[in-house]
Order: sequence, then structure tokens, then C-alpha cells
Amino acid sequence: MVNIMNKTHHNKHKKKKTLVNGHIILLAAILILAATAIIRLVVWNIGTKSDFDPDNIAEGYDVEALDTIIPLSESKLEGHVDDGVTTILCLGNNPLTDETGGNGFVSLLSSKTGATVYNGGFPESTIGAKYAVYSDSYPKDNFNLPYVAQSICSKDFSRLESAAAAEQDAIYRESVETLKNIDYDKVDMIALIYDGRDYLEGIPSDNPNDPYELSAYTGGLRTAIENIQNTYPYIRIVVMSHTFAQSIDADGNYQNGGSTDLGNGALPHYLLKEIDVAISCGVSIIDNFYGTINEDNYHDYMSDYIHLNDAGREAMAARLAEFVNTGRTSAR
Repeated sequence: MVNIMNKTHHNKHKKKKTLVNGHIILLAAILILAATAIIRLVVWNIGTKSDFDPDNIAEGYDVEALDTIIPLSESKLEGHVDDGVTTILCLGNNPLTDETGGNGFVSLLSSKTGATVYNGGFPESTIGAKYAVYSDSYPKDNFNLPYVAQSICSKDFSRLESAAAAEQDAIYRESVETLKNIDYDKVDMIALIYDGRDYLEGIPSDNPNDPYELSAYTGGLRTAIENIQNTYPYIRIVVMSHTFAQSIDADGNYQNGGSTDLGNGALPHYLLKEIDVAISCGVSIIDNFYGTINEDNYHDYMSDYIHLNDAGREAMAARLAEFVNTGRTSAR
């Protein structure tokens, strides 16, 4: 009996000792956590040395080119006879017309693809028209994309000829003659190649109430594409987007087109609108704003705030040539 009592007393003492030890461990853990919190708070208040340099503006952001490649439906080719020669018609403005010799876009594209390439460009022209309804008082509107497409599809070049005759630069008349004399049954591709002129001219990016308004960037583009598709369904259309560009303010200072809103959005806004139209019309678009000549490299490819130099035309031609040769694209 005494042994049992002693054993019971011993067990109670052992449990009490274990309980005390547990309290000590718990208290120690609480103290450690509290000390850690205090140390962190002190360090937070004091601050640590940061690697951020406010005087260093980060460059070279990795921005993926927004190319969208859409194949031409086989059904569009039904009844069309392929002559075995790749023929490309380029419509656009200064990337096509600033240089028309061996270093010109058309010559470069032809040499890189082996294709027959025609130049249907008009200097300073735009994708959107000047006026929503054509006016004889402004014949230059005939050089803008929706009216060029209208002439091509109707095969009535009379207004375009008349407007070109009033221009001193012979390139206008040369382009009209080219467009008049092409055998469109042999054209495989039409490439739309415009710089950021619409942005600089203040052409509205779109009209939400009228997706076909000719004097809006998207309306002019959509109208031209659909007109060509309806008339020449077998011709594949590819849109070459504008590159980076700058505007010039009232004081003569250059302003970044990637962020400067001239009233209708900055260049990235125009790009997204252009992509939307291309996709909705089922045509491919190659993004040159991010994928070819951008804010980081434009010094190497442009002669001024908007015009390309020889290297710029080479870069643009290489992008389109890759698409023609392989059916795919990759950013530079």
C-alpha cells in the first residue's frame, strides 16, 4: 500500500514537472516571437539600403510583338488559277515612297522574297480619309486608303489620275500608272504599309457609332479591307502597323508618340484599334510598333521623328519577307 502511494506521489510530481517545463517552453517561444517582431519593426523604421536609383530610368522593357497571323481560307481560292509567281502589291505612304531605288522598301522586299512587288504608295497619305464624305474641294483625299481601294476595286482611276496630275512629285503619277496596269488576277497579296501619319494628322481613331466612317482610322481601314475582300477574295491582305514615331509641339520640341495623346489617343491606342480591325476582318497584322522599330531602338532606324532611314526600311522589309517566305513572324 505504501509503495502504491509512493508511486502515485512520484507520478504526480513527474506530471507537475512536465507541466512546468511545458509552460517554460511556451513562454520562451512567445518571447522569441515578440523579440523577432520588435527587431523587424525597428529595421522597418530605420530602413534598409535599396537598389532603386531614382535617376536611372529603366530601358529595354520586354514587350512582346502583337503580331496576329490569320491564314487565307481555302474557300477564297476556289476557281482562282495560281500562275506560280508570287505577286505582292504594296499600298501605303512614306515607307514606300521616300526611297524608290535599290534601298527602297519594294526593292528590298523583292530581293528577299523573289516576288514581283509593286509600289502603290502615295506620300503623306493616311488610312483614314480627310472627310467622311468625299469633297471635290479636297482632291488629295483620293490618295488616302479607302479611296485608293475604291479605285482598285472599281477600276475607275479617273479621280486618282486627276489628283495626281496636280502634284509636282512624279511618284503620285507613277503609283497611279502602276495601279492602273496591274493584272489583279495575278496578285497574291496586298500589304498595307502606313507610318504614324494618321496619329500626327489628328485622324480620329474610331467612331463608336459608325464602324465604317471613312474619316476615322478604323473606319477607313475596315472599309478598304472589306472592299478588297469582296472584289478580290483570293488576295491575301496583311497589315504592317506603324512604327514608333514622335510628334512636334508648338515650341518645336519632340514628344514621345508612345505616350503623347494629340487628342485621339497615343500611338499604342491606334495600334490596338488597328489590330482589332484586322482580326475582325480576318486578315494578318504585323506589329512594327513593338516588334520592329520601337522607343528603344528608333535612333538606329529613323531619319527624323517619323521617316525611316535605309536601316529602317531594311528592318521593315525583313519582317514582311519572313512572313511571305515562311508564313510566320518573329520580333527583331
